[in-house]
Amino acid sequence: MATRLTRKTIGAVCLGMSLVMAAPAAHAVGDLLETPARSTTLAAEYLLNDVAVAGERLVAVGERGHIIYSDDDGRSWVQAEVPVSVTLTAIDFGTTTDGWVVGHSGVVLHSSDAGESWTIQLDGIRAFELAIEAKEERIEVLEAELEDAPEEDREDLEWALDDVYFTLENMKSDMDIGPVNPLLDVWFENADHGFVMGAYGMIFRTTDGGESWRDWSDQVANPSGYHLNGITDVTGGGLVIVGEAGLILVSTDNGDTWEAQESPYTGSLFGVIGTGNVNEILTYGLRGNIFLSTDLGRSWSTITNEAGATLNGGTIAEDGRIVLVGNGGVVLSSTDGGESFRSYFRTDREGLMTVLPVAKNRLLLLGESGVVTADALGKNL
Repeated sequence: MATRLTRKTIGAVCLGMSLVMAAPAAHAVGDLLETPARSTTLAAEYLLNDVAVAGERLVAVGERGHIIYSDDDGRSWVQAEVPVSVTLTAIDFGTTTDGWVVGHSGVVLHSSDAGESWTIQLDGIRAFELAIEAKEERIEVLEAELEDAPEEDREDLEWALDDVYFTLENMKSDMDIGPVNPLLDVWFENADHGFVMGAYGMIFRTTDGGESWRDWSDQVANPSGYHLNGITDVTGGGLVIVGEAGLILVSTDNGDTWEAQESPYTGSLFGVIGTGNVNEILTYGLRGNIFLSTDLGRSWSTITNEAGATLNGGTIAEDGRIVLVGNGGVVLSSTDGGESFRSYFRTDREGLMTVLPVAKNRLLLLGESGVVTADALGKNL
């Protein structure tokens, strides 16, 4: 593992630390949610966790609330106006101008100008409130069902009700600590419909561009509350979420419901992408593990590779080439739709979080040392 906290590990570690520090941590988090990101000429050299395309523009996010954008394929960067200073973990654009960013303390930011300026749409406090409201509504439904239930169904309903009560009590206790739970990924279909998700099974849905959000955890088959690390859509219309303990969730109804798939792995999966072929999924994570499904998650093949290091991010280029990056500066490439990977090159950058092809044989590599451009041989340009 990298020596600094990566996008997919920061959540669990910071959650554990916050429970120890309790009230002081809550005050510190509150300050960061109310403090705009400081302007610095070094924003492109600090930790960057994710990057997205907005039309002809590239927009990247990272620590200290940094959001930077480039209009020249990453040769130069401008720092955006951001109202928070928390670490930002992921970014996605639903249109060429409408983008969303998620990060620590349950924050969700929105931009309507292709990433130049951002406003807060959701934070951890409101996220807690939404989750608590959803559980209270669930209790009302279960209590009503229990009153009229036949005797053979009552025990199952009582167990389900006890589980919801237990979860609700824990959530209320966590709320006293403050908004510490991080969101880890975001996906938007268009200007209206999207999901944000993160630690301990947090998942929220919007159908109005983030004007309002609904807790969606009851529609997701994740009873253990595993961290939700990555989400993507795949060719053919499916949506896929991967997470802690090998969790793989698939939706075939545009996110209305999610079904858990039998996983080929019990360790954490940190990312997921489509290969470009119908119903094909590629997921990756700890210790260089890579798995390929050609049937929307019903079965999986283990893809051997020489990386050995945790893989944090990946992308598919216009020519179909798939590139994965990870700890130790590892860069893997596949030219056969993910059926095999070879070592593309290894950089001297310790921890790579994500990658973006910007031209033939030219890559943007983002991670602990900010953003660098490399050619096909790994040489910095």
